[in-house]
Amino acid sequence: MCNSATHASHPYAAGETPPAYREPESTDGTDTADGGAPAERRRRKGGYPPLPEPLPVPVIDNHTHFDFREGSVEVSIRQALDAAEAAGVRGAVQVGTDLASSRFTADVVGQDTRLLGAVALHPNDAPLLEEAGTLDDALAEIEQLAAGPRIRALGETGLDYFRTGEEGRGGQLRSFRSHIDIAKRLGKALQIHDRDAHDDVVATLLADGAPERVVLHCFSGDADLARTCNEHGWYMSFAGTVTFRNAGNLREALRVADPALVLTETDAPFLTPHPHRGRPNASYLVPYTVRAMAGILGADLDSLCARLTANTEAVYGSWD
Repeated sequence: MCNSATHASHPYAAGETPPAYREPESTDGTDTADGGAPAERRRRKGGYPPLPEPLPVPVIDNHTHFDFREGSVEVSIRQALDAAEAAGVRGAVQVGTDLASSRFTADVVGQDTRLLGAVALHPNDAPLLEEAGTLDDALAEIEQLAAGPRIRALGETGLDYFRTGEEGRGGQLRSFRSHIDIAKRLGKALQIHDRDAHDDVVATLLADGAPERVVLHCFSGDADLARTCNEHGWYMSFAGTVTFRNAGNLREALRVADPALVLTETDAPFLTPHPHRGRPNASYLVPYTVRAMAGILGADLDSLCARLTANTEAVYGSWD
């Protein structure tokens, strides 16, 4: 269990938005996140949702972005993790998507024992770096950052055919293959972003040889892809999307998935689970997804939570 003497008790109540996540009446216009990374700012209708009933057994959010900000809300790493812990989410993996956010990740993972990290170049950024002639230098820095003891994964990397057209796929593939190689050489897990590219992601992993631990972040496939993951021992991480009404394919995939290969995540501030879809997401909202997963599986909630935590630690190691 990852605990600290400073975490003992917090004034958080189910049904109320944690104080740090409430939109202030005014803002000073600050545009940098903790650790110096440029803050990503968005504003979604309704603000952050209320804290759910805490889970009976703690789980871990294995993919979140603490450097992405929502409106003028300023939440520190400690505040975010305190709110999550109040909801029964005892740890998180902070994930990089470019050099700035990966540097941020490498810096903040040492601030709290409840936090581990992943660093990478997002597949939509790779073609831009390739075109600028800086992809190799960026990959070299990612490898340096990945060597840190609390950086446990290369991610998020992979292939995205939704936002990047045919002309950028060569750069994406080269970057993805480099991340696979780094993960294997450093003994790290691999977190994969796979959007509209299932067949090529699988083919690349099989051709290059997958790292020992592979996670399909925000699993977006169907039952057939889940069976492929079962066959190869690849982990499937389910986000708030599994709660969406139009996501029958994800619910069927979850039913097919080997229980020993299932994880959960937020991808915060994105993909907020039902009934708060469209509002900003945060690690403290994981219980909505986990309870939905238990319902889909017809599983005992305590047992599912314990399984999710064991699976997550099998991928990333201990948080202590």
